[in-house]
Amino acid sequence: MIGVAPPAYDPAAPTTADTLPVGSAATVRAYVAELLRRHRGAFLLLVTVNAVAVLASLAGPWLLGGLVERVSHGARELHLPLTVGLFALALLVQAVFVREVRLRGAMLGERMLADLREDFLVRSVRLPPGVLERAGTGDLLSRITTDIDRLANAMREAVPQLTVGVVWTALLLGGLVLTAPPLAAAVLVALPLLLAGCRWYFRRAPSAYRSEAAGYAAVAAALTETVDAGRTVEAHRLGERRIALSELRIKQWTAWERYTLWLRSVLFPVVNITHVTVLAAVLLIGGVFVLRGWLGIGQLTTGALIAQMLVDPVGLILRWYDELQVAQVSLARLVGVREIEPDAGDASLSPAGRDMHADRVHFGYREGVDVLREVSLKVAPGTRLALVGPSGAGKSTLGRLLAGIYAPRKGRVALGGAELSRMPAERVRAHVALVNQEHHVFVGSLRDNLLLARADADDAELWAALGAVDADGWARALENGLDTEVGSGGFALTPAQAQQIALARLVLADPHTLVLDEATSLLDPRAARHLERSLARVLDGRTVVAIAHRLHTAHDADVIAVVENGRISELGPHDDLVAADGTYAALWRSWHG
Repeated sequence: MIGVAPPAYDPAAPTTADTLPVGSAATVRAYVAELLRRHRGAFLLLVTVNAVAVLASLAGPWLLGGLVERVSHGARELHLPLTVGLFALALLVQAVFVREVRLRGAMLGERMLADLREDFLVRSVRLPPGVLERAGTGDLLSRITTDIDRLANAMREAVPQLTVGVVWTALLLGGLVLTAPPLAAAVLVALPLLLAGCRWYFRRAPSAYRSEAAGYAAVAAALTETVDAGRTVEAHRLGERRIALSELRIKQWTAWERYTLWLRSVLFPVVNITHVTVLAAVLLIGGVFVLRGWLGIGQLTTGALIAQMLVDPVGLILRWYDELQVAQVSLARLVGVREIEPDAGDASLSPAGRDMHADRVHFGYREGVDVLREVSLKVAPGTRLALVGPSGAGKSTLGRLLAGIYAPRKGRVALGGAELSRMPAERVRAHVALVNQEHHVFVGSLRDNLLLARADADDAELWAALGAVDADGWARALENGLDTEVGSGGFALTPAQAQQIALARLVLADPHTLVLDEATSLLDPRAARHLERSLARVLDGRTVVAIAHRLHTAHDADVIAVVENGRISELGPHDDLVAADGTYAALWRSWHG
C-alpha cells in the first residue's frame, strides 16, 4: 500500500531521551506477563463471566435458527411461548453478566494501574543516586505524571476490553463451528485481507505514535520554556526566534498527527470491508450449500447471525489494540527503570573509621570526556575542607563523588577504608550526607517532615533538632505545633524556614561527614547569615567538605583545595595559599576587589 510518507527526520527535533532509559520490547512483555500473573484470579474471573455473557448471547441466533428450520419444514407446532421465554431468559442472563464483565474489567484495570504506579515508585527510589542526579527530577516526574495519565485509559479499558474481545471472538467462532460447521470456512475467506491490513498498519503505527508523542513533548517544552523565560526572551529580543522554534515544533508534531491519522484512515476501511466480506461469504456459500441440501435453512440463519455478531468483537480488538500502541510508548518509559541495576552494594562492607580518601580519581558524565582527572585527596576526621575554583572546574562533581552520589570511572573514593561505590546507598547515607541549595517540604505535618530523617525519633528529639537550628521559636508559635500541616495547601514556610527543616533532618540523621554545596546561597543575605549561625552548630565536631562558591566560606576552613580544569592545583590553609600568590590568591583578591 502506498500513501502518505512519514515526516522527514529533522536533526533539530528531539527523538529519544538520554536520561532514564526506555524499556525494550522484551522488558515490556515481561512486565505485562508479571502483572497478569499477579492478578490471574481476577483475570480468570473476568474471562469466566465474559464467557457466560457470550454464551447467553448465542441463544438468540440458535433459537431463531431453530424456529426458521421448523417453519421451513412446515411444522405446525412452533413452540413460540417456549422460544420467547428462553430468549427472554437468555437476554436477562446476558445483561447480568455483561454488567459483571464491565465491573470486573474496571476493577482489574484499576488494580493493575495501581500496581504500575507503585512498582515505578518503588523501583525509582532504589535507583543509584548518581543515576537520578544525572537524569534530574524532570524526566522522573514526567513519567509518573504524564505517562501514567496516558496509560490510565489503556489500563482501565484496553486490557480488560481486549480480553473481552478475544474471548468473545473465540466463543462466536466456536459456536459457528458447532451449529453450522460448513460455514466456519466461509469466515476464513476475509482473513487474508484482515491480516494484510493489520500487518501493514501495525508495522508502521508503533514508531509513528512514538514520534507523535515526542513531537508533542517538544511542543510543550518549547512553549513552557518560552513562558518561563519570558523576561529573558524580551530582554534579548528573542521573540521572533522563539516563535519560529515553536512553529517548527508544532509543524513537526502536526505532521506526525496527520501521518497517524492517515494510517487509521487506511486501516478502518479495510476492517469494514472485512466485515462485509465475511457476511457475504457466509450468505453466498451458505446459500449454495442450502440449495444442494448440505445445510439447513435454520443453520444458515444461525450462521449468518453469528457472522454478523463477529463485527463487534473484532472491532473491539482492533480499536483497543490500536489504543495500546499509543499506551505502549508510555509503558516502555515507565518500565525502563527496571533495566537499571539497583544499587545493592556489598552489605558486608562497612567503614572502619571516618577518614576520607580519594585516590587518582577520574570521572566524566559522557564516555571519553573526563570532568575530573587524577584527583587525589585525604580528609582527616573533623576537618573542614573547602573546594574552590572557577565555574565549571569540577568542584560540585568532586563533592558528589565524596558524598557517594557518583562512582568514579577510575580510581577509588573510600571512607574508613571502605569504597563508597561498593557500599549500599542506605549505608553511605548513614555516614555521609549531601546538603545543597535544593530543599523540599513535603505535604503533611511538620512532624512527618522531620521523621523522614529518623522514623523512631520522639517529640523531644524533634524539638531538640529544631532547637539546634534555631527553628523551635517559630515552630512552637504554630497553631498545632508539630501537627501543623505544612507544604502545598498548608502553612506557608519561608525559604529560610524550609532550609531549617532540612537542617533539622540532618541533625536527626546525625551523619559524621557532610558535603555542603552552598546550602544558603539562594537565601537573602540576612536569612543566610542567620542560617549560617545555625549551620555552624550543626557542623560542630563533624567532617565537612564545603563547595565554596563564595570565598568567605573558604576563609574559615582548615584546608582549601583549589580545583582547576578537573585537577587539584593547590592545597593548604587560607594564609598559606594567599602567601603563595597562586590561583587562590588571585581569586581572593578579585573577591575582595
